Amino acid sequence: MCVKFQIILFLLFCSLSIFPQVESQLYLENAVIESIKGDSNFIWVATYGQGIFRYSKKEDKWFNYSTKKENLENDLFYNLAVSKDYVWAGSGDGLFIFDKKKEQWRKRKFAQGGEMGNWIRSLCFDPSQNVLWIGRFKNLTRLEVAKQKFSDYDLTTNNDSKTNIIISIKLDGDSLLWVGSESGVHIYNKNEDIDDKKSWDFLTNKKGGFAEDGDAVSVHDMLFDDKYIWFATDEFVTHLQPKFNIGGIYVFNRKFKWDRISEEDGLPGNGIYCLERTGNYIWSGVYSFDRKNKKEYGKGLVYINRFNNKVHAVDLNTLNISTSLILSLYFDGEDLWIGSDKGLVRLKFYNSLASWGGTKVIKQDESTKKRKKKLIR
Repeated sequence: MCVKFQIILFLLFCSLSIFPQVESQLYLENAVIESIKGDSNFIWVATYGQGIFRYSKKEDKWFNYSTKKENLENDLFYNLAVSKDYVWAGSGDGLFIFDKKKEQWRKRKFAQGGEMGNWIRSLCFDPSQNVLWIGRFKNLTRLEVAKQKFSDYDLTTNNDSKTNIIISIKLDGDSLLWVGSESGVHIYNKNEDIDDKKSWDFLTNKKGGFAEDGDAVSVHDMLFDDKYIWFATDEFVTHLQPKFNIGGIYVFNRKFKWDRISEEDGLPGNGIYCLERTGNYIWSGVYSFDRKNKKEYGKGLVYINRFNNKVHAVDLNTLNISTSLILSLYFDGEDLWIGSDKGLVRLKFYNSLASWGGTKVIKQDESTKKRKKKLIR
């Protein structure tokens, strides 16, 4: 199951001396790795085709939940969320829930949302409120874990149905929830009544948002630090609609300034699958949309200096990654896990890169909360 090798490498010629020594390991060869999450004991991996894997770093052992093992009734998963008591896995046929104490899976389906309403596009667990947020093809769902109470919310804005197609959910500090859709991003103040429209804001590529680029903006992933918000956006352009979703990485300074990082700045493509941070660097899986064939093609892995936005492409051959389709990233505080359509790679850094705030939660003081609230109103 594991092909292990060690390499001393410079990830992009001599300019990558910031990574003087890296150990790389390939796991789950040829599996399609859609999502990676961790808890205090395990790394959890969702695959599209081979079920859910659990890895113990302490014991260096893998365990598989799948139809092949007869301990899970589905093999096709898109995303994961993890708490101390549960693991949640999103599929095209509902939400799968793993009770850690009972060591059992069960499935939960949703009545609202129509035929596609059980396609789970995104999951995000909020430990501060013990709430799981579930992004579906239609509607946002809030699960109060202790009560096992599910509540559905239609986020349709400006009569645009794509604003209710949820594809990413992320926590920003201790008070804000950002919900990315196929047409803009919703911002919810968790300390206020969720049913009150004043608790919500909506940000799109109109009225100054996302530099007003393109015809629409689809937010695939988000990443936050104390000064900036990084948005991974989808590329979808055709000959008839050459500026529909132009893609790129947008960097917002939480005030008024928007910077776009694109092919013109060194990205190998304008479609962005995922973002992750290790210290002073933002990592991203990149793709390009072929407007003729209307297909997405993987364009590899990059890392970006988050202070000057300089882009560096990673030579995947040095990591024994035999594909350019990078679908997911996860930093566990020590190692960077890279998910592709050909397996899972674990990078272990032997310098201070991986210890600089990769998993730090930015706490907001009152002035920060007020500033953010003013900015998103």
